[in-house]
This record gives sequence, C-alpha cells and structure tokens, in this order.
Amino acid sequence: MGCALPPLPFTPHRMNPEQRRLDEANHGQAPWRQWGAYASERQWGTVREDYSANGTAWEYFPHDHARSRAYRWGDDGLAGVCDDHGQLYLSLALWNEHDPILKERLFGLTNSEGNHGEDVKECYWYLDALPTHSYLKMLHKYPQRAFPYAQLVDENRRRNKHDPEFELVDTGIFNDNRYFDVFVEYAKASPHDVLMQITVINRGPEEARLHVIPQLWFRNIWSWRPEFHKPGLSQIEPGTIVADHYQLGRYHWYIDGNAELLFCDNDTNPRRLFGMADAQGYFKDGFHDYVIHGDKSAVNPEHTGTKAGAHFALTVPTGGSKTIRTRLTEKPLSPAFEDFDMTLTQRRAEADQFYGNLQHRLHDDDARSVQRQAWAGLVWNQQFYHYDVARWLRGDELQPPPPLERRNGRNTGWRHVKCREIMSMPDKWEFPWFAAWDTAFHCVGLALVDAEFAKEQLVLLGREWFMHPNGQLPAYEWAFGDVNPPVQAWAAWRVYQIDRRLHGHHGDRKFLERVFHKLLLNFTWWVNRKDAENRNVFEGGFLGLDNIAAFDRSAPLPPGVHISQADSTGWMAMFCLNLMRMALELSPHDSAYESIASKFFEHFLAIVEAMNHVGTRACEEGGIGMWDDEQEWYSSVVELPDGQFVRMQSFSMVSLIPL
Repeated sequence: MGCALPPLPFTPHRMNPEQRRLDEANHGQAPWRQWGAYASERQWGTVREDYSANGTAWEYFPHDHARSRAYRWGDDGLAGVCDDHGQLYLSLALWNEHDPILKERLFGLTNSEGNHGEDVKECYWYLDALPTHSYLKMLHKYPQRAFPYAQLVDENRRRNKHDPEFELVDTGIFNDNRYFDVFVEYAKASPHDVLMQITVINRGPEEARLHVIPQLWFRNIWSWRPEFHKPGLSQIEPGTIVADHYQLGRYHWYIDGNAELLFCDNDTNPRRLFGMADAQGYFKDGFHDYVIHGDKSAVNPEHTGTKAGAHFALTVPTGGSKTIRTRLTEKPLSPAFEDFDMTLTQRRAEADQFYGNLQHRLHDDDARSVQRQAWAGLVWNQQFYHYDVARWLRGDELQPPPPLERRNGRNTGWRHVKCREIMSMPDKWEFPWFAAWDTAFHCVGLALVDAEFAKEQLVLLGREWFMHPNGQLPAYEWAFGDVNPPVQAWAAWRVYQIDRRLHGHHGDRKFLERVFHKLLLNFTWWVNRKDAENRNVFEGGFLGLDNIAAFDRSAPLPPGVHISQADSTGWMAMFCLNLMRMALELSPHDSAYESIASKFFEHFLAIVEAMNHVGTRACEEGGIGMWDDEQEWYSSVVELPDGQFVRMQSFSMVSLIPL
C-alpha cells in the first residue's frame, strides 16, 4: 500500500503562515484559493473549442488562430493567473523585435506535426508555488532571435517515429547565450490582492531590446449567449485601470513605471480570419498589430475595452536586468506599491518555511529541491476547466449552429457532463484537460501539501456532473468513453492515510465514505461492462498505454474475437483489495461494511483463480492461464472464433501490472 509517513503535528498554534491560509480557506474564513495559476497554457486545439463536423480539433482551431480568435470555454496565456471561475486573466506578452508574432502563449506542435505526437516547443520551468497560490514563480527562456516556428514544424514533420524529436535548443536559437531569462512571480497580499513581478535578465553578449507587456483581460462570454453582460476595462488615471464585471465586481490594476497603456477587445478578428474587410472593432490581436506593425488603428484611443496591456519597451544591458511590477486588487490603494517589495519578500520566506517544515526529515539539498519543484508543478498545473457537453453539442444562441454530424460524434453519450471547476491537469499545454487516472496520481502527491484539495478532486470525479449514470468515470475530453485504469480507490486510500498521518487526527471518514460509495458504482460498471463473458477476467481499451501497444486496443475487435487483458485484470484485482481495505477502515463505525469487505476479498480470489484458468467457466478444470511458466511472465489471452484460447507473447507494461 506504500510507505507510511511520520506524523507532523501541525496544531493551530504551531502552524506557519501558509498552513494558516490553508486552514482559513478550508473552513470558509478567507478565499485564499480564489486566485491562482489557473490559466491554461493552451486552449487552442482542444476538444472544447472544436466545432468542426468531423472532430479535427487540432486543425479547426490551430495556433495561428489563437491570437485572433476568441475562445468559448476558457482562455490561455503565458505565465497566467485568473480567478477560480475563469472570468478575469492576468498574464504576460513578449516581443524581441525579431519574432513574426507577439509571444502571448506557448507554441508547440500538433499531433500530426510532431514525429512523436503533440509537443510543446518552449523552454520554461515552474520553479516554486504555495498550495494557496499565495506565492508562484516560473521561468521562461525567450530567444533574442526570431522564434523558429517554421523550422520546428518542418523538421519534426520530416523525421519519423524512430528519430529523436527536434527541440527548440537544437535549432541553435540559444547559441552565444542570446536569450532572456524572464522570471515571473506572483504574491498575494490578501485573497483579493495579487502582486505580479517580472524580472528580465539579458544572458547575451551585448545589450538587447525587449518589449514586455503584462496584460489583463476578460474571458469572452458575451459573444455566445445573450444573457451574459459584457464587462469592461478602462483607464481612470495614469498607471491605473479599473476592471468591472457583473459577477466578479470591481478590481483595480496598478502599473508601476512609465508604461504605455493599450486597449482592445477580446473579440475574434473577422478581418484576418474570415476576410470580412469591413468589420469594425479593436480585436483580440490588437496588441500584436500595434507593437509589431505599428498599426495605431488596432487599439482603442478611448482607453477602454475588454483587454488591456501595459507596454514596456526595454533596453537590457548584457548581464543586466530590468524589473516590472503590477498589482491587481479589489481594494483601491494609494500608494499602490509602498508595501510591494516587503510582501513579495515575505511570501518567498513563507514558502521556504512551509516546505522546510514538510521536508524537515529530508536532509539532501538536491532531493529537497527536486521535490519542491515537483510540488510547484502540481500547483501550477491546476487549471480552470469549463465544459458543458450538451451546450457544446447544440451550440450557442449568438453563434451559427454546429454541423449536424456532431450530434453523433465525440462525447455524445456524455451530455450530462457540465463542469466549471479548478482541476489538476497532467500538463497545461500538452494535456490541458483532466484525465481521471492522472488526477488520481496527482492527488497522492498533492495530499502532502494540500490534502483538502486532493480529497475534493477525488470526490469531484464521482459527482453526478462527471460520473456517467451507468457508473463509468470520464477518461478525458478527447473521448470520455475511453477506459483509464481504475486507480481512484488506491488514490483515495493513500490520500486518506497521508492526511491522517500528516495532521495527527483519526482520519477523514466522511471523505472516505463519500468516495467509497461512488467507487462501488464504478466497480459495478467494470464488472458489468468489461467482463463480457462473466469469467472474472477483464478488458478495458488502452488502459493508459496510449495505444503504444502492438495494436489499437480501443478499436473494435474482429467478430468472434475476445481479449482478456492481463493489465486490466490486474488493475481490477487491485481495485478489489483497495475497496476491501476501505470497507475494513469504515467497519468499526458501521458493521454493515464488514460484509462488503468480505465480498471484495472473495472477488479478489475469484479474479486470481480466473487468471490461472481463463478458458473455463466458474470452477471447471483446464483452460489456459495468463501466467506463462516457461517465460515467467503474464500475458493477455485471446479467444478466437473457433473457441481456442491463445496466450499473446508480448513483453510490456501489460505484463507487469499483475505482478
């Protein structure tokens, strides 16, 4: 079940400042989690934004459209933060005076462009983060030469799957250290007061120019449905912008220094994308046109809109640095930057204290650094995730109706999915959507720093707006009906154990019971849907192998052919043991769980027996086992149309799972 952790008695009077913030957030005393690094790194190319007839998400909304086209279900930005309902975003844009486009988001290859599939082609790191997002730090390495978009696409497309990937560093773009280190830090002075500091360091051999544009914008909700009111940004005095939203309220954005304030609207540019030459407006790509091409008509001279930027044109000496500060706060401040440096320094120290307490038994500095940065990645990869499948399928009132083919296309059997949540993502560029089993693994790591968030995530996947009425958990948005390994029970049990040991209490049995009952439904789905012959051996699609197996395990099999998968059956055996252990934990407080624990132990034994006699019914003798005595290895078993059973001779992760 994993290694036990020593208890850390964090009693209220011994809590450090970050633990107190977590405690206040968990008890509804202060919304410390309302603002965070919830902005996606890629909204383009996702299923949510795909309104094509044939489900070609990458092609329908490519990277080239992203700067000019408003999104429907979220937004993305470089080093961005937003509120927990994805209404107001704050992020960064860069231009080195050589790039063909403004760097507002990360670039990468689509699934068809990369020789190993989709792949982000930037150099960036999430360096530090507190679980309440009260301190965040990341680094982006931005070249001083023109970014090699075409070279990355062409060379990776030329290579085959046996070749290595062609990475950004392979282009020579960083030769002679001609790049900027762009550090972005956020710190919260209060739940509604977010400080942003950008530090640019010139690593090159000579001074270099860099345009830095912190930008604030509202996610576009007004272009889709008539009941959504259009919010607004406006300049009220030099260096000060107010943001008014009918739900979020009023915020003030303060910019320190002599910046040129720019305004446009977070609206699609129909002139560029659809050839509508007479279309009027200040569109989403206005800053790109103004900064790079000098088009003054692209920005609003009235200094109002739904997207605002603070344009700094910097000359950075070799080895030197420049710093930019902004502050987004609900409460008006004057002066706005008097306590800025003190607050940022304090939050850095509190991050050191928080992780110092957690890592006090880990004495290797390198190991501490690796672990802390891994936690930072888990925090930074939390994302605002919005997807209403039924509305996505039928379209919105203010937009053209989607093609009729969509009614029978992707995710049509999941119309009940309706979510607007902060969720743990595998990666906010390559996988900017939740995946049920990835999230389960994330929760085990997150439990060490934010057990309440981890528990909420595991409960969330079983809620009625995620779990299918038949008990299946959604896999991921590319195909909710695909099958992921059933690791939620293991994760729930580990999170329960970690939470109990870290906080010195008897265990959150309410959480364990809530998630247990949902897992019973999921277990029943597995037994009814993935044990086709009622033999206690299972199938389950690609089960996390991402179809890197010898054949596509998600595709329909030929008539009369059935596969009993070694990994699927192994996962189900573990599922039984996890549910048995949870039932035993609950049984001292409710004796009804005793018989449930016995049921899952018996089911586990039945699965073990079935793995040794796949080609038999019940307790009949004979058959073929998944275990191969000669190879000393587990293998899946194929049933052929003539009734024969054949063990597949393959050596892969499929065989390791039962071990």
